Amino acid sequence: MIGANLSDWALKHRSLVVYMMIVAVVAGALSYFRLGRNEDPAFIIKTMVVQAAWPGASVDETMKQVTERLERQLQETPHLDFLRSFTRAGVTTIFVNLKGSASAKEVSDTWYEVRKTVGDMRHTLPVGVIGPGFNDDFGDTFGIIYGFTSDGFTQRELRDRVEDIRSRLLLVPDVSKIELLGAQDEVIFVEFSKQQLATLGIDRSALIGALQAQNIVRPAGTIETGSESISLRVSGGFSSEQDIANINFAAGGKMLRLSDIARVRRGYADPPQPMFRVNGQPAIGLAIAMREGGDILALGANIKKVMAQITADLPIGIEPSLVADQSVVVRTAIGEFMTSLLQAIAIILAVSFISLGVRPGLIIALAIPLTLAIVFPVMEIARIDMQRISLGALIIALALLVDDAMTTTDATLTRLAQGASKVEAATYAFRTHAFAMLAGTLVTIAGFIPVGFAASSAGEYTFSLFAVVAIALLVSWFVAVIFTPLLGAVILAPPKQKSDDAPGRIYRLYRSFLTFAMRAKWLTILVSLALFIASLLALPLIPRQFFPSSDRPELLVDLSLPQNSSIYATETAAKRLDAKLTGDPDIAHWSSYVGRGAIRFYLPLNVQLPNDFFMQAVVVAKDVAARERLHAKLDKFLAEEFPDAISSVSPLELGPPVGWPVQYRVSGPDIGRVREIALQVAQIVSGYPGAKQVNFDWMEPDRQVRVRVDQDEARLLGLSSQAIASVLNTVISGTPVTQVRDDIYLVNVVARATDEQRVSLATLRTLQVPLPSGRTVPLNQFASFEYAQEFPLIWRRDRVPTLTVQAAIAGDTLPEAVVGALSPAIEDLKKTLPASYNVVVGGTVEESRKSQASVLAVVPMMLFVMFTVLMIQLQSFPRLFMVVSVAPLGLIGVIAALMLSGRPLGFVAILGVLALLGMISKNAVILIGQIEAERAQGKEAWEAAVDASSSRFRPIMLTAVSTVLGMIPIAPTVFWGPMAFAIMGGLLVATVLTLVFLPTLYVAWFGGKERADAHAASGQA
Repeated sequence: MIGANLSDWALKHRSLVVYMMIVAVVAGALSYFRLGRNEDPAFIIKTMVVQAAWPGASVDETMKQVTERLERQLQETPHLDFLRSFTRAGVTTIFVNLKGSASAKEVSDTWYEVRKTVGDMRHTLPVGVIGPGFNDDFGDTFGIIYGFTSDGFTQRELRDRVEDIRSRLLLVPDVSKIELLGAQDEVIFVEFSKQQLATLGIDRSALIGALQAQNIVRPAGTIETGSESISLRVSGGFSSEQDIANINFAAGGKMLRLSDIARVRRGYADPPQPMFRVNGQPAIGLAIAMREGGDILALGANIKKVMAQITADLPIGIEPSLVADQSVVVRTAIGEFMTSLLQAIAIILAVSFISLGVRPGLIIALAIPLTLAIVFPVMEIARIDMQRISLGALIIALALLVDDAMTTTDATLTRLAQGASKVEAATYAFRTHAFAMLAGTLVTIAGFIPVGFAASSAGEYTFSLFAVVAIALLVSWFVAVIFTPLLGAVILAPPKQKSDDAPGRIYRLYRSFLTFAMRAKWLTILVSLALFIASLLALPLIPRQFFPSSDRPELLVDLSLPQNSSIYATETAAKRLDAKLTGDPDIAHWSSYVGRGAIRFYLPLNVQLPNDFFMQAVVVAKDVAARERLHAKLDKFLAEEFPDAISSVSPLELGPPVGWPVQYRVSGPDIGRVREIALQVAQIVSGYPGAKQVNFDWMEPDRQVRVRVDQDEARLLGLSSQAIASVLNTVISGTPVTQVRDDIYLVNVVARATDEQRVSLATLRTLQVPLPSGRTVPLNQFASFEYAQEFPLIWRRDRVPTLTVQAAIAGDTLPEAVVGALSPAIEDLKKTLPASYNVVVGGTVEESRKSQASVLAVVPMMLFVMFTVLMIQLQSFPRLFMVVSVAPLGLIGVIAALMLSGRPLGFVAILGVLALLGMISKNAVILIGQIEAERAQGKEAWEAAVDASSSRFRPIMLTAVSTVLGMIPIAPTVFWGPMAFAIMGGLLVATVLTLVFLPTLYVAWFGGKERADAHAASGQA
């Protein structure tokens, strides 16, 4: 029993309480408009990318000398979950993945530690290694993307315009950073003929030295006079390609201009950098990221306003296109959820008005906005934005928060019907139910503890569900004991029907059924247990799922060519895809990323790093139905047109990024053996009809030319391997020799051979190599050529070579079903493997298991809190056992609802089931408390159980019906549907069991017997 009666205090300080109501409403309205808007809740991508380059090294050398050394150091990283790396010739990329339990501060501290420790061991890396570099902004989301195409303008002219636009957009409030997409760096090529240089007797290194010496920036001193300081500047720096073309050399006793012996031209990086295309046209993109806690709706409006001004000033021929706009998605989502919220409010109010009457219904109608008005400021203080999870939580909380107000209002009505005064009736609920309601509220909140404290990315993603529900339920209790009694005293009137009038038909029917169940108590208990066991047996029939696909209209089209493919081949493939997409009536617009994956335009995107052989298109359909039609068309097109490529078409994911839904990781020390095992795994996977597009993240070696140098012959000629490699690199790829400072850009000057001398293996054999003596010799005089094979890249996990077998799923099959069906065959294969080799399930199933494990790890804390609260309230082990025995019975309704609706049991549905335990326990606690109150008045156990259950029938059923009907607006949604159906079915069944099974169990436990006169009365009824 709580010492101070808050309801009595509220009635004695009416003016103050009314003032508090007004302040709450005003504060709530202000906070509602100030709350940040976003699509998904912020969660930290606990991954850092560490990259290093060792130009000229082979894959094997890079892996052993760079990747291995870095990984050994990185394995000491605090909170490390696993390392994942891929090594290409001369390039190492390592993903440092931290455990899901790492907090935001721990993640930040860990990245600092990684930088420091890797910096300390940098000196142990081979000479010539560039880096390592670090990227811990892997999770930045660029929700607004503009693409700029041009007609009649050069790439440089377009880039100048886009750079100016970028500078203006950086001044817009809430913009944190802007990335440039698809911009190609300018290069000035100095292309020469090796034969011509040899004929003229010009030393290539002397030519390059002259370029570097003239263009260098050096201080020339400062003259200090009595009145001023005068700096000296020496001319000669290059400002254009013409300056380079005009430079003169002394060769053979005469002066030669560079343009006479070489072709000097301005072009773009060769091979190209990752490209960006919009609706089939080359483009430069601006990807805009919002600051943390910003309002995406306000940002979108501000960006559009500025872009309208910018577009008006753009010359004809430069066209901006809005490629991605998260503000539109969020506006639509918030609009839909606000509609759902209003529908839920309307449903709950309708239930209240119909069942309680106009005046009591009005109290519930006022309690809802009062509660929400207080919830919004608390959300603002806690920095919880309005996004997918928090909005859904508001609807779930809405169905729960009317419980206390209904209980208070019903108790007040009951007291008024007994002839009590308004003040006495309004304070009665606090005296009899306040602590039971508080205990029930805390138990309900405890049911959401696994949501709030699950140490995983999925738990972090859904944290605001726990936070918002907890805030709303606590606020609803205070509203029920402070505001509702005052409203009741003002609005309610004594019911016309007196307490001794004949009860209603539903009431009589329930009392008769309860009496029958209690008479056949062992049968009632047995049937309840049988239904529970049947639901457990039916549990495996429910399909499993991690997170569902998004209902956004985008499709991601991934295309991986053979891993030795050039970016030119990938660009050609992109153009073929563009031709297919052009004119399709189901498409609104699309954008393509060539040589890289899409930038993170929404938080759960599985971002792909740059690779020449990879492209990704983001195709925006006109609606979800068009998306499904387009999905089928693109699947067919890619299978027919790109049979040698790995292609994937998929809608956007919800929840933490996963990638291919079905994955098996094959790991072991020997790469050849790993490949053999992976092929066996792939054969097993491809044999199952639910899996399709089976592929590998790496597998096939590529071709290379090895230049075998006769070292003895080379030394006789005065050559070294370093000198030969330098000559080859200059001729084939080109060597940056200096830079032109052009406005805000630094333009590399690259010396290389002419095109015809760079692309032919035949001309490579006769390549003239300069000797120290000044003459030249052909390369084939001291070197031979042979073809060899090498893996273009190698993936490793925790320093062990790992090859991942990947697959998509066919039709409506779920990844969990595929993995479950393949499990026996995979286990049989694993038994035949040596101890150092292993096959591990990855993808959606692994991430789901990790997330569920993080939830289950917190269940003991949930149970401890629940049991503690219940024990404080009940102070009896038998009564505690009765409450606990009712809670799991909700699973009967959960299984039935999911089976009938066809919804899967996913991560969000599991959270709903856990939350359901608290909801059921709350009703059970209040009912047990009512039975004990009846017994305290001198009634026997049987009579007390029947009377208490009868008096609690209306508020418990009203709360349950309100909650179930209040879930209807979100039941059809993709994300919340499984949870809604789980709660609706579970709560409905559990409510019936609470009102029937619990009093029956109470009587069975405490040995209550029906009185003879009561038996006769019930028989007459």
